[in-house]
Amino acid sequence: MALRSLRLPVTLIVMAVLSLAVMMLARQTGLARLDAALADRLTLTRHAVTTQIGRYVYLPSVVARDARVLAALEGDDVGPANAYLREIRELSGADEVFLLNPAGVTLAASNHAEPGSFVGQDYSFRPYFVQAMAAGEGRYYAVGVTTGIPGYFLAARIGPEGAPLGVAVAKVDLSDLARTWAEADPDIALADALGVVFLSGHPDWMYRPLAPLPPEAQAQILAERRYPGQDIAAAPPLQAELERDLRLAQTVIQADGWQIVAGQPVAPVIASARLWGALAGLSGLFLSALGFSLWQRRQLIRVRIGQAAELERRVAERTEALAAEIEERRRAQEELRRTHDSLVHAAKLAVLGRMSSTIVHEVSQPLSALDTTLAAAELHLGAGNGAKAGKSVTAARGLVARMQTMVRDLRRFGARPPADPPGPVDMAQVLAASAEVLAPRLKALGQSLALAVPAGLPPVRGHASRLEQVATNLMLNAAEAAAGAGTRDPIAVALAVQGGALRLTIADRGPGIDPDMIDRIQEPFFTTRITGEGLGLGLSITRGILDQSGGSLAFHPRDGGGTVTEVILPLHEPAREAAE
Repeated sequence: MALRSLRLPVTLIVMAVLSLAVMMLARQTGLARLDAALADRLTLTRHAVTTQIGRYVYLPSVVARDARVLAALEGDDVGPANAYLREIRELSGADEVFLLNPAGVTLAASNHAEPGSFVGQDYSFRPYFVQAMAAGEGRYYAVGVTTGIPGYFLAARIGPEGAPLGVAVAKVDLSDLARTWAEADPDIALADALGVVFLSGHPDWMYRPLAPLPPEAQAQILAERRYPGQDIAAAPPLQAELERDLRLAQTVIQADGWQIVAGQPVAPVIASARLWGALAGLSGLFLSALGFSLWQRRQLIRVRIGQAAELERRVAERTEALAAEIEERRRAQEELRRTHDSLVHAAKLAVLGRMSSTIVHEVSQPLSALDTTLAAAELHLGAGNGAKAGKSVTAARGLVARMQTMVRDLRRFGARPPADPPGPVDMAQVLAASAEVLAPRLKALGQSLALAVPAGLPPVRGHASRLEQVATNLMLNAAEAAAGAGTRDPIAVALAVQGGALRLTIADRGPGIDPDMIDRIQEPFFTTRITGEGLGLGLSITRGILDQSGGSLAFHPRDGGGTVTEVILPLHEPAREAAE
């Protein structure tokens, strides 16, 4: 029995050791493949960089031999030299080509007539100028102090060492390499001789040192103005960060001392090694299971003898548990039914509350106008002016009729389409009626309307009373927004034909609408007012009316501040109305 009890732990230990050995072997093999791939990538990258630079190495020497360049250095007109350098730039594909005098000041440049021209700039501090004056040639990568555009500068001295006439310089743009790396293989970086990354497919690797820079290196970068605008000293070192997730390889481009850093993610190798280890362990366990199968079969025969009694006991226990579970489910279903009934009742109350709030919101505006009209009638009666009092009473009856129509429409609003079909509506009359309803409120707000309604506009398709609700809501919102901002500019309301529709615009000088709020302001019961006056239903109702009539609603920022509310209404088409 003791030997049998030790058999399983020993097997598990052997399988664990086998799985670990296979995983380590797979990991080493995967890393070796990564190293080989990185070596190939470094070779290709070095070839690509040297080839890109090699295309322009000859250019400064060629420029230095031209008679126009020599004439400019000798004091003649620089116009021909400028034209020649611009032509050389176009033909060669270089970023810029320019000419420096012995003091390092630019005499002529391919961008002489462009913004950011190099002409007159002093580049005597640049290493490529110093190198060319001393050794005949110079090479240097830096961010341009004039244009802020990085590039590789190739320079050649003009004239003998003892009596130099100047230096010809070609600036080469290497950004194509970075774009290629970003698209195909982003884990590549090119660092200068000090170890600062200046070219990479990863923007967040740019202008970061591979390792912490000593003070003398930082001082050299500042003195040469190699990367103006970049705080290299404060940038966190990159190599330790990369080594956490990547397998790295490096090589050097001897001509400039540049370092090429290439990386490959290690996670796939580790995942593959773990998979091989798991497969080895599972295979071993499977083989071990086959060995134990015969022994287990003999044990199974003895176990089956006692299974009958155990099965009967478990069946009885399970039957009792099922009976309890059935009773619990019955109680849960009853509770669910009661909850459902409560939710239905709550939904009915919510609908009733929303309809009540909607009626209060929509009737409040005509009621305000009605109160003002009846007050005017009372004043006219008190003054003995019966004719004016009669007109005020007639206007009040019109407002009551409008409220009756509005309440009738609101009962059907959102529940089912209106019974009466849409017909032709004169929007000029709709705007006039809305302006009449809003007049008292506009006066209280200190606002006014500027209606631009041309004659002869075609009718739109819809219901006049509902479109009056739309116009009233939108113009009132604009007036209240303008009043809240303290402006007195009139609310500009205009109608115009646009394609096969009529375009209504309402422009205010209010505080404008936050772009994040444009979608929410049309939700029911959402309001931006903090005074408690608004119910948050106006725009929801407006949008519903426009949806039913085939129109649309949009908000745009107004030039100079404010909001332009745009409503697009379909034109009335008699043939279509007859077909419907």
